[in-house]
Amino acid sequence: MSFGDVDPSGGFADGDPLAGLPLADTTFVVVDLETTGGRATASTPGGSDHDAITEIGAVKIRGGVVLGELGTLVDPGRSIPPQIVALTGITSAMVYDAPRIDSVLPAFLEFSRGAVLVAHNAGFDIGFLRAAAQRLGLPWPRPQVLCTVKLARRVLTRDEAPSVKLSALARLFGASTTPTHRALDDARATVDVLHGLIERVGNQGVRTYPELRAYLPDAAAPQRRKRHLADGVPSVPGVYLFRGPGDEALYIGTAVDLRRRVGQYFTGADPRTRMKEMVALATRVDHVECAHELEAGVRELRLLAAHAPPYNRRSKFPRRWWWITLTDEAFPRFSIVRAPRSRHAIGPFTSRADAVGTVDVLARGTGVRTCTARLARSARHVCEERELSPCPAPHGLD
Repeated sequence: MSFGDVDPSGGFADGDPLAGLPLADTTFVVVDLETTGGRATASTPGGSDHDAITEIGAVKIRGGVVLGELGTLVDPGRSIPPQIVALTGITSAMVYDAPRIDSVLPAFLEFSRGAVLVAHNAGFDIGFLRAAAQRLGLPWPRPQVLCTVKLARRVLTRDEAPSVKLSALARLFGASTTPTHRALDDARATVDVLHGLIERVGNQGVRTYPELRAYLPDAAAPQRRKRHLADGVPSVPGVYLFRGPGDEALYIGTAVDLRRRVGQYFTGADPRTRMKEMVALATRVDHVECAHELEAGVRELRLLAAHAPPYNRRSKFPRRWWWITLTDEAFPRFSIVRAPRSRHAIGPFTSRADAVGTVDVLARGTGVRTCTARLARSARHVCEERELSPCPAPHGLD
């Protein structure tokens, strides 16, 4: 698409120009980015370990009518990681002759002048655009921003939309474009999602953009003041622990990107009252880095069992977990219990069936007996021979 499709009038919407303006007359620019990764800024000031934009797609709309589109690949100035190539289909060869961000970003800012920026998970896309502007020395115009993820969570019930991923919402609203992890396709799909959500809020009496902003969940002042608690959290998979004034664990959770997830608690993205109360009490956030989501899930279960944090719903039912221990007898065997008395227990397991399966594997690998007879210290281990599931422990031993 051409960069020449721009609106020469007006400036970015800073609030007053939109007062009383009906949503039908409000200009929106729906934007989507593809990037080399999830880090918009460098880990240290002046560093170069940030990720870069590889594609920008934007659709300008007003009153349900598309006024223009902008779409282009962007040369990130570095190779594109294989996992990103697999996700988006954008290769380093495809962006070799593409324009650099220093020419694309000014064109996008001009295309977007006077409009409300809309994005699905706006913190990600707008964060990359703002960081790129800062590195280029361009003034960031501080536009009004609308996040369709936040709007969907506010408008739709969990029964209606268990997931607020773009692909799920596009199916829910019958979007004419299927999201493909390409910028312009995803922006077009987001347009249809936005129209569907605005139609819903219109039925509830929301008619202007200020009314729409007031309708969205927002962070209270105590939440915003705690944003510094996320400063030292890295952008890696892991487990996070909110701690209270007595160093007690208030809440434990997992995330694929710890920094992004923890930061959301200070923006009002989670509308639950108990989460706002928890954040108001928190004095610090600890984290445990993990290699992948599976490890994070296991560590989370262990920490929940150890701390029983009051703001985790699962902490109210700790006896639903199962543990594997060794019995205290001359010939020990594995035992599956609710509340282990030893620190050397294996678990927790969310179902007894999982624990039973693990015991079977452990017994075959270690030779620990599986027969249930209780043996005295002077007894011999003798079991009846069975073709199916024989006891794996050696027989005839004192």
